[in-house]
Amino acid sequence: MAFREFERLSPNRDAAAHERLGALFHHSELGFAETVARMLDPESRVSYHCLIDLDGTRCALVPDAQVAWHAGVSRFLGRDRCNDFLLGVAFAGDTYRAPLSVQQIASALEWLEPRWAQFGWGIGRIADHRQVSPGRKRDLNPAEWDGLIGAIAAHFGRGAPRDRVSGLKSSPRSRRKNHPQFP
Repeated sequence: MAFREFERLSPNRDAAAHERLGALFHHSELGFAETVARMLDPESRVSYHCLIDLDGTRCALVPDAQVAWHAGVSRFLGRDRCNDFLLGVAFAGDTYRAPLSVQQIASALEWLEPRWAQFGWGIGRIADHRQVSPGRKRDLNPAEWDGLIGAIAAHFGRGAPRDRVSGLKSSPRSRRKNHPQFP
């Protein structure tokens, strides 16, 4: 099933090249329309590469080749600044208040497919905000994360390259002046 996708480019991004070494999942806490509006507001200083609505509709907010401002202070597989190397994907809503819909999960899998193949991702290249910012962020709800990562593993297979960490050990990008770091 092909889900509808449209583009609304957020001003909250860096034009510098994104490394595209994996994906970082979030929930937006707000509804779909409210989240899109927030991402388009330069004062919010936050963005995702992709936002997924309850019905699976996707809004592309930042091109994959550019850096979205979604992770803030973060660390994954030995590297800081996850914005530079993990694409940010958010589910509209709050996963503590309502579970991910079947359509949201299916749409996330559809969004992942071309990237998974092109970049040789494995399950070890996928994380949620709790994992990269422990004690600071709470998304996704652990039960919803378990369901999502299970669906990803079932869809792509557990045999996908899991430990290709060499790309993650490349030199981190230098700090960017316009790149916000959240407390």
